Amino acid sequence: MSNGSVARAVVLGGSIAGLFAARVLAEVYDEVLVVDRDRFTGPGVRQSVPQGRHAHGLLARGQQAVEELFPGLTDELRGAGVPVGDVSARMRWYVGGDRLRPGPTGLLVIGAARPVLEHHVRARVRALPAVRFLEGHDITGLAATADGRRVTGVHLQERAGGGTPRRLEAGLVVDATGRGSRAPRWLRALGCPEVPEERVKVDLAYTSRRYRLRANPFTDEQSINVIATPGHPRGAFFHTLGGDECLLSLTGLLGDHPPTDPDAFLAYAKSLPVPDVHDAVADAEPLTEPVSFRFPASTRRHYELLSRVPDGFVVVGDALCVFNPVYGQGMTAAVLQARTLRRHLGRALRPAEFFADAARVVDAPWEIAAGGDLAFPGVTGRRSVKTHIGNAYVARVQSAATRDAEVTNAFMRVAGLIDPPQALLRPRLAVRVLRGARRTGRDDGRLAA
Repeated sequence: MSNGSVARAVVLGGSIAGLFAARVLAEVYDEVLVVDRDRFTGPGVRQSVPQGRHAHGLLARGQQAVEELFPGLTDELRGAGVPVGDVSARMRWYVGGDRLRPGPTGLLVIGAARPVLEHHVRARVRALPAVRFLEGHDITGLAATADGRRVTGVHLQERAGGGTPRRLEAGLVVDATGRGSRAPRWLRALGCPEVPEERVKVDLAYTSRRYRLRANPFTDEQSINVIATPGHPRGAFFHTLGGDECLLSLTGLLGDHPPTDPDAFLAYAKSLPVPDVHDAVADAEPLTEPVSFRFPASTRRHYELLSRVPDGFVVVGDALCVFNPVYGQGMTAAVLQARTLRRHLGRALRPAEFFADAARVVDAPWEIAAGGDLAFPGVTGRRSVKTHIGNAYVARVQSAATRDAEVTNAFMRVAGLIDPPQALLRPRLAVRVLRGARRTGRDDGRLAA
């Protein structure tokens, strides 16, 4: 079956967002071609995905949506040794030096290394009869009708040996090329307006190192996570990788970046407001050198605000909205956008309508991530009265959660994108929040995951 004038869809980018898009396109198109500059040789870190060396997680809502698209994938990952566990009961969360009180939520988080998760998803997508991969190719631009009102394909060129440029026809082109997407420039060339863009500058860096542990600090947990707050702006994500191997990602924003010098890296871990992470790795065997990844700003491109967009072209994943990675939202947002695309493929796809619905998918994680980052005085971005009030209330939620597992679970449901942020204002929960926050008296947190 085809949707459009050509029974082929082309996905630009074979990373997570592109794979999710290919999965739903394969239900409708006779052929789905995934084009990527890299060549996929296994579950290793790809050159074009430098963040793949750092801590990743698939949030609870993402785990549910991925399981819908790829039934049995959670058990497959678990069988491959990937940690899968309850977001509260199986994870140790700290805010400002205090531990959030744990309790079972029934919500699962997949703590796979990014290349491992991507490898398993890619294997599922490769097995679909309609899907083919075209690796080692650059996209040089869009092909379109003379009036620029419909995208009809892409121009591409093989990277090796200076291949001959060629044109590939398509009924639909999906841009999943990530934060470096050239879609705004391509659309301007077709006569479309400038894509409105919103940025929250955080100047964040991750520095990560793998270890082999001499003693197990996790007991029955799969991670120890230290959430950065304005009062304690350094953070950490410390994950078991199965067996005695683990990955430690230290985080710092506003230029206070975790160093790559091994001794300084360990000293940075010691500066965290809790000793758990440093004590676990102080005598562990390093398996890699510390490696750093910088993230300047969260960026949201508002395609839904354009007065005109061409038919036959949509944008997904980080090309649409890239979030501060400490919140772990990117892969979950990508699979939710793929589900949105799936609904629109069930009828004549109108890109403007897709972008409007995709914007609604992005609203909640953007409010959590961008709004939460604006709690830090040095972060630059647009602050509203709602931002100030929301951050003050979330600080009380986190404070109350150190004493009340029910508040912790509500917080985790929002951070995991199961519930909207407004769920934290439900009257019964608000009473528990205000009562618990008065007892602990802290007010320096933000919503993070």
